[in-house]
Amino acid sequence: MRIRIVDAFTDRPFAGNPAGVLLLDSFPDDAWLQSVAMEVNHAETAFTHRLPEGGEADWALRWFTPATEVALCGHATLAAAHVLHTTGAHRGPVRFATRSGVLIATPDSDGSITLDFPTAPLTPVETPDGVAGALGAEPLRALDTGPNTGDLLVEVADEKTVRALAPDHKALARFSERGIIATARAEDPSRGYDFVSRCFFPNVGIDEDPVTGSAHTALAPFWSERLGRPALTGLQASPRSGLVRTEVRGDRTLLSGHAVTVIEGELLA
Repeated sequence: MRIRIVDAFTDRPFAGNPAGVLLLDSFPDDAWLQSVAMEVNHAETAFTHRLPEGGEADWALRWFTPATEVALCGHATLAAAHVLHTTGAHRGPVRFATRSGVLIATPDSDGSITLDFPTAPLTPVETPDGVAGALGAEPLRALDTGPNTGDLLVEVADEKTVRALAPDHKALARFSERGIIATARAEDPSRGYDFVSRCFFPNVGIDEDPVTGSAHTALAPFWSERLGRPALTGLQASPRSGLVRTEVRGDRTLLSGHAVTVIEGELLA
């Protein structure tokens, strides 16, 4: 079967967040799926297969990190939709059946793809003792992002602080189900983004995720409320970096970005 590596939330190779993508006839056993994800060794590998016509979704979709299956992943959904469209396996909007409900990916005229995801329910919480030391910065506030992502979202002083973070990943693991999202307002919005973030997910085997679509279902409502606009652009300031355009529509959040296929090969196992 064909296996592809796609860089998501970027319009150029070797940037954004790489994901493995496999188009299957059906889902094999979980152990095989997990083994493939471990072999690919990117933040997520997306497995998808076509569903019978006439249902609420067109394709079934699952995501695995090298360590575990996850309930929601943005960049691998974008990567899967990109493969379906560029190979001609699907045309127009695609409805994915997932553990987080039906997710719709719509191709846009500029070549990007827009994902329709559930908005994360944000709950303010007391900053847990030890977060500042593990993160390497003092949070201004902290919020729980709900069950789909299982993160602790923390705002820090400024963009420079976000970029300079050098956390103790092992120590961060005890503060949330998946990990920590650190964010701040953009220092200069004229550069094309409104807020910055970095994402550390040690509990699913990812010390730092390059560009995290699912995290933006929490970042978008957080910053839209503060900046007074539903449509924003976020920069995830990892070493690979990537842009995510967001728009909050009540209990749904739209995430838009480009993707590029960089590797295509044959899986023999």
